[in-house]
Amino acid sequence: MYRKAIWGGLAAIVLGCAAGPVSAQETIRLTAATGHPEVFLWVKHLRETFIPAVDAELAKTGNVKIEWTQGYGGTIVKLGSETEAFQSGIIDVGQMSGVFNPATMGLLNLTYAMPFGPADARGVTAAVEKALVDTEGALAQLEEATGVVYIGGGIAIDDYNIASIKPLKTIADMDGVKLGGAGPNLAWLAGTGAVGVQGSYVTFYNDIKTGVYEGNIGWITANVPATLHEVAPNWNDVNFGAMYIGGLGVSKMMWDTFSDETKAAFRAAATAYTNAYFDEQEANYEAARKSLIDNGGTIVDFDPAERANWIKALPSPSAAWIAAAEARGEPGRALLEAYRDNLAATGFTFERDYLAE
Repeated sequence: MYRKAIWGGLAAIVLGCAAGPVSAQETIRLTAATGHPEVFLWVKHLRETFIPAVDAELAKTGNVKIEWTQGYGGTIVKLGSETEAFQSGIIDVGQMSGVFNPATMGLLNLTYAMPFGPADARGVTAAVEKALVDTEGALAQLEEATGVVYIGGGIAIDDYNIASIKPLKTIADMDGVKLGGAGPNLAWLAGTGAVGVQGSYVTFYNDIKTGVYEGNIGWITANVPATLHEVAPNWNDVNFGAMYIGGLGVSKMMWDTFSDETKAAFRAAATAYTNAYFDEQEANYEAARKSLIDNGGTIVDFDPAERANWIKALPSPSAAWIAAAEARGEPGRALLEAYRDNLAATGFTFERDYLAE
């Protein structure tokens, strides 16, 4: 059952009656949790930035105080079961990501439906969040499907590429190579001869080491901290682009009990979270590439002409994504068009216009 806000400060009220009126302070008990561990920046900054920022905003008036229960790395919610955890009241605050919750949060996978996009993670996130807000019905449908209110805090990961045991420079090099990846990005391998296998950063290292697959689709600021170069030393720059992975959410039942002041504090903290995340990710990017090389890894340039052929031959990932979104009653095409147009307004044009097909 969803936890409800309780009124705190009762003792202060009773003791203060003789001395004059004392204002009651509302105490809200909330659980914030994720399936990923804190080694990932989006989890680290939930604890280090978002929660302290909420507390700091609320402390400005002292009208509301939050008692937090926090659990990361699957201690409270397992990766992929976030929607059910929100709906059952196990968690109140967490991350909304369609990558591992495609049935209910698949709308948030929109950038995965348009690969080989820009590498600018901040720009991608701004384009996505503007599209979500501006596309009629997008956030309303998401809220209806999940019972979770999207409060902002959007983030994208740095340019997706492929780590592998052997170097990959051409499409022919990929033939028969098994690569781990989250569901949405496995479709990018179609036509290359590579074999996609469902996996995540929770399992990549051991799966590559034990031969379940021979590399992974990922991003360098996660691969290097996870020491995946120890088992897959070749970092193949195929440049899928930065990918938006979601934002922050609060269970609707809990959100509806919040005062306007509390809601404003959460949204302000979500903005602080996004900024802190990108500041650290950008600072880590070049350092991660250097660390990869310093620790025995190799950066491999994928042939540009081969990449162009790959993009041209790829079965449209947008068509399948739009069909799935619209089957759920979501404005899939309109959202992708808004995202594409938002990027175009900043000067980026996709090498292939999937939506014109």
